[in-house]
Amino acid sequence: MDIQSLFEGPDDSEILTKPRNKITKRIFIAATRMNDGKTTTSLGLYSALSDGKKKIGYIKPVGQRFVDINGEKIDEDSFLLTETFDVSVPIQAMSPIVVDKDFTKDYLDDSKSIYPKIVNRLCRSFDRAAYEKDYIIIEGTGHAGVGSVFDLSNAEVAKMLNAKAIIIASGGIGRPIDEIALNQALFEKAGVDIIGVIINKVQTDKLDFIKHYCVQALEKMNLKLLGIIPENAKLSEPSLSQIFHEIKGECLNTTDNIQSKKIKKVVIAAKTGLSTIDDIEDGTLIVSSGDREDIIQPCIKSNKASMLSGIILTNAIKPNDATLADIQASEIPFILSKDSSYSVISRMNKMNIKTQPHDVDKISIIKEILKSNIDLEEIEEAFKLSL
Repeated sequence: MDIQSLFEGPDDSEILTKPRNKITKRIFIAATRMNDGKTTTSLGLYSALSDGKKKIGYIKPVGQRFVDINGEKIDEDSFLLTETFDVSVPIQAMSPIVVDKDFTKDYLDDSKSIYPKIVNRLCRSFDRAAYEKDYIIIEGTGHAGVGSVFDLSNAEVAKMLNAKAIIIASGGIGRPIDEIALNQALFEKAGVDIIGVIINKVQTDKLDFIKHYCVQALEKMNLKLLGIIPENAKLSEPSLSQIFHEIKGECLNTTDNIQSKKIKKVVIAAKTGLSTIDDIEDGTLIVSSGDREDIIQPCIKSNKASMLSGIILTNAIKPNDATLADIQASEIPFILSKDSSYSVISRMNKMNIKTQPHDVDKISIIKEILKSNIDLEEIEEAFKLSL
């Protein structure tokens, strides 16, 4: 059976309720809440399992954040994986269902008609993404119950695809263990085996402490600890490009290097120009009202200019013509925002910092962290035991 027939089926009228593929080993990556590290884990696990002998696939069955690829809505995490690795699978098969603003409403209006169609699409996409793969990583969306409103919770999708789950939780002991217990209950109710748990974003000086007590707590729940992932400050650094899109800014000079500019420190320019320059370190972003020529000019001319990742000018105020000419000649990226400095900072603080395809430095860190801190043998053993 060729790859095209696996996706389309020998009979176009046939509606699949289960994938045909029964060979590929499936790992479902779930989390206790949003932003706990599902994509980071998926990316790192993909790299770790790709040891030259194993062929790895990837699919995100249900996505909520998407990018436009040739007129199609594609989940942004699927786009990241296909840009990072040579997955050799059409990206549409890696992102079969994208939940836009009208999806849930439309589904509830006509669920009996829509449900078989989206399940059929999901199963066919899975078969294509898993074709001739040893393992396939299935990235969930949020906790085990997300998607219940349209009858495709993470637990139900994992069951439909006959996958084994890994639960990701963010640092600590009390809250993460409580939330793991809730997710465990939903997966077990659906009949999904849980390989184990990964505790993510743990402070480096608390790694041994968290590991000691999490192992004890998880043993009482008959769950295995697969690894503890330490915090890494670089993974939380946004790029100037991400901030630019978040605040819907306007570039006043160049956009060529804003993707590579990482933000390590933010300075609100409320002092004098010289005092502001004293605060500049490598990776600094300055937020200033656009009429503060007394700050803008010293920054441009300072010997610390190369340490600046960018300057955001707020309140939709453009500097005078002479300063604007200097900005356009400067290598410091200048971004104009219609918002106040307070609003810009608030929006930045609420940003979800996700790894982007151009974040080569972050991707290298993720690969190394996962290989160094996750028990891959335990994951592979879970599938041997079920054979």
